[in-house]
Amino acid sequence: MYETTYHRAATVAEAASLMAGADDGKYLAGGQTLIPTMKQRLAAPSDVIDLGQVAEMQGISETGGHLRIGAGTRHADVAASALVQRLIPGLARLAGGIGDPHVRHMGTIGGSVANNDPAADYPSAVLALGATIHTNRREIAADDYFTGMFDTALEEHEIITAISFPVPEKSAYAKYPNPASRYAMAGVFVARFKDGSVRVAATGAGQNGVFRVEAMERALAANWSADAVAGISVDAGEMLSDIHGSAEYRANLVTVMAKRAVAAA
Repeated sequence: MYETTYHRAATVAEAASLMAGADDGKYLAGGQTLIPTMKQRLAAPSDVIDLGQVAEMQGISETGGHLRIGAGTRHADVAASALVQRLIPGLARLAGGIGDPHVRHMGTIGGSVANNDPAADYPSAVLALGATIHTNRREIAADDYFTGMFDTALEEHEIITAISFPVPEKSAYAKYPNPASRYAMAGVFVARFKDGSVRVAATGAGQNGVFRVEAMERALAANWSADAVAGISVDAGEMLSDIHGSAEYRANLVTVMAKRAVAAA
């Protein structure tokens, strides 16, 4: 690891100020991505600004029909929250299946969404639920936020402070995890809302990261059942292909996971 200067911010404003004064700073949330890359000398920030003690980025609450989760909230806390389990059980289950206990007790929802790893779980929930990403500068709709693999609409040094989720009528998440990393080779989040609309988002499989499956959304809006999506396939030409699974394999997994998610919901 290269030499760096460590800062522990107490507020979002202080974190932004520290970043403004750094030559090449990085924010530290749970550290599940940044610390390993620094250890491998793949990243060498001049300053690391730790957001872990920023109280205004913590906590889970219900406001106006929305579930609001502070960006600094750990995966384990989302999974264990009675409020999340009651309002969006699919989100609680998703959080409980991320990585291993160490990852769940260190990693944060904000860090995951900011990094936008193509195999991360949270982006599927954020997109399928039509969530709003709150930052220290603005609010961003989920449909406008995810712009590609490891890429988002965040501006340089912008900080995610919270994510708010509309509460659906039904929700569920199903994934096929890589047996070693627990990352999703394909994960599908489904959500049905009181107005009858349905949103479906898949992670782990697409070349450009998380994506909505609109054909499944239309089918489920007309017939909420696993059979409704059984015959719907995604384009294998747009799926990832690597040593863990071919594009065709991942395309099939998306359908299988969608069926399981609907059945679970």
